[in-house]
Amino acid sequence: MDLPERLLKVVRQFGRLPGVGEKTALRQSLIMTKWNKEDLVNFAEAVKGLAELNHCKKCGMFCDDKLCKICMDHNRVSSKTICVVESVTDYLAIERSGNFRGKFHILFGVLNPLMGIGPDELKLDYLFSRIQDEEVEELILAVNPSVEGDATCAYIKQMLPETISVDRIGFGIPMGGSLEYVDSLTITKALENRRHL
Repeated sequence: MDLPERLLKVVRQFGRLPGVGEKTALRQSLIMTKWNKEDLVNFAEAVKGLAELNHCKKCGMFCDDKLCKICMDHNRVSSKTICVVESVTDYLAIERSGNFRGKFHILFGVLNPLMGIGPDELKLDYLFSRIQDEEVEELILAVNPSVEGDATCAYIKQMLPETISVDRIGFGIPMGGSLEYVDSLTITKALENRRHL
């Protein structure tokens, strides 16, 4: 393309986003050329701010300080239930349903020995110590139904004392589906119909 390098640089960066091809990246970049300077600077500053984003020291969610809003909520902190999820998008999907009032823990993946992801990479020791320190009585495993997800749930269940109730969400989530694309009603039903492991 015979375009200025500054514009091509923006097109290349947009092209790095999932689902954004060359045409869409060019279209988005050209739209931005119509913005005034102040809007462009604000956009650039917002994107630059992602580099300063923190993870909550307890659950792993993104936050501005050391703890996220849920981990600072006194009503939720006193809960004896933790919902374990695979990703931030799964966390957001369950929170959007409005039917879970406990705490969260984000694994940022599932066990997958072929990809070199074991218990250490998922920091499962931290989850187990958190369960003990916070005197958790119930663990809800809201991990996507897959071979790796099943293995992760089985491993977590195996490592916990029998005094802790371990449930896994079930009905309503299709096999091979992903929580982030499921509607709130389906997530509500899945939470209501979770099964004990």
